[in-house]
Amino acid sequence: MQQTWTAVDAYFNDLLVEEDDALRAAGEGSEAAGLPPHQVAPNQGKLLHLIARLRGARTILEIGTLGGYSTLWLARALPEEGRLVTLESDERHARTAAANIARAGCEGVVDLRVGKASDTLPLLAAELGDEGFDLVFIDADKPSNPFYLEWALRLTRPGSVIVGDNVVREGAVTDAASTDPRVQGVRTFTELISRHPKLTATAVQTVGEKGYDGFVLALVTD
Repeated sequence: MQQTWTAVDAYFNDLLVEEDDALRAAGEGSEAAGLPPHQVAPNQGKLLHLIARLRGARTILEIGTLGGYSTLWLARALPEEGRLVTLESDERHARTAAANIARAGCEGVVDLRVGKASDTLPLLAAELGDEGFDLVFIDADKPSNPFYLEWALRLTRPGSVIVGDNVVREGAVTDAASTDPRVQGVRTFTELISRHPKLTATAVQTVGEKGYDGFVLALVTD
């Protein structure tokens, strides 16, 4: 099935996804730097781009930069005065992302912050004051997803969108007895969303060149 999923992705990407030289270079640069192959697929990047545009996002928070591939898709959805803050804990990943962001000419839009999210998120909240982000994309270490959700809720407002990636875990998310901390992180994350009075959400399973996984899409309500 993987061969078929990859072929279908290639078909639709050729028709619908405008992956230009800067985006391709970001993917290739990340691979050359030895980063793990965890970046979103081109059609997934385009989906994030469209979600940001549909929301009319002017401010975006990304938790988990990796090589900056998804960062570029999101940054290109912003209006001229828009701003994207992306957080990365791994210095090697951040160096690669910074080079990819600069190559794409997005330095003026993207604010790349390096350090543990437990340090960078409180500082960011103090800077923002009462302001909030229109879109938050969570794509970092899954055991910390509940922590990231807590901060995403602090840093958003009614009408904001929260996207959590890699929540299906090839179906392992259904295993309540799993000893995998990534699975348990995703389960707790999703259960917290389901109980939160100011969130309405859904989850979508996906198959494609990245295998079998999926994402949660949540709207912050009044």
